[in-house]
Amino acid sequence: MNLQTNIPLKPQQHNQIDYNSKMMLLGSCFSENIGEKFDYFKFQSIVNPFGILFHPIAIETLVTRAINKDYYSENELISHNEQWSCLDAHSRLNSISKDELLITLNKTLDLTNQQLRESTHIVITLGTSWVYRHIATDKIVANCHKLPQKQFLKELLSVEQISESLEAIVSLIKSINPKVNFIFTVSPVRHIKDGFVENTRSKSHLIAAIHQTVEPRTQQYYFPSYEIVMDELRDYRFYNEDMLHPNNLAINYIWEKFKNVWLSEDALKSAEQVAAIQAKRAHRPFNPNSEAHQQFLGKLQIEIETLQKQHAHIKFN
Repeated sequence: MNLQTNIPLKPQQHNQIDYNSKMMLLGSCFSENIGEKFDYFKFQSIVNPFGILFHPIAIETLVTRAINKDYYSENELISHNEQWSCLDAHSRLNSISKDELLITLNKTLDLTNQQLRESTHIVITLGTSWVYRHIATDKIVANCHKLPQKQFLKELLSVEQISESLEAIVSLIKSINPKVNFIFTVSPVRHIKDGFVENTRSKSHLIAAIHQTVEPRTQQYYFPSYEIVMDELRDYRFYNEDMLHPNNLAINYIWEKFKNVWLSEDALKSAEQVAAIQAKRAHRPFNPNSEAHQQFLGKLQIEIETLQKQHAHIKFN
């Protein structure tokens, strides 16, 4: 008896990810979940340099400013609750020092510019179509930083607005990196604070817009993270206690699907080696000074060095 509907997925035939690939992941907190997997398995990747960005306009702003090297100035920063913030960035970049925040923002733009030029794959995960417009500047922001709600207007991006934003992102990045591959996905995190019906409207706008944009012939692809959770994992046991965010079991499940589609055969083998080394490094011996443990460490070091001869960028801290 089959108690699950499975989304048919096949290994990607072209432009797969291997250990020579350089990846940039942008978007919602789900980008960070998958980014942690790439980090654990020692792929070359960078995740959300401006912090979590929930909607396409925020990603477009980052990409545009990074490519144009449009650096931030003091008058673009705000002070609230003894913290300096930027409405284009997540609160994790906040600082008690205005000068320090300005330096961080502009260094991050340079880092993003470099990564956009060097990336072989850019993974963009969209979380919501709901955005907030800062009334004083008439600008859609990435994060409200707990400023008074009366300073913002809430809007729902149309399918056309999202599609135009995604096309702008692709066009901008391809202008400096013509061979880059794009993988779009929609976050399975449910934004219930917007409302149940409103969350469904939001996700549907994202999905429709992405499918107006993706074109495999121009290295633009869709991976069904949202559909995997909604259709294959139809059970609240796959969510955290808030019943909104997929838990580790669900994230691991999606990662298994993703890697079987996007990782090359050689990358899958190397990832298994990395996982074995990571497991051994996590081992806690009863007696760290014993001869048996020292032999174990010696063999482990040989495994690490053998792997590093194949992939020089891999480092175990």
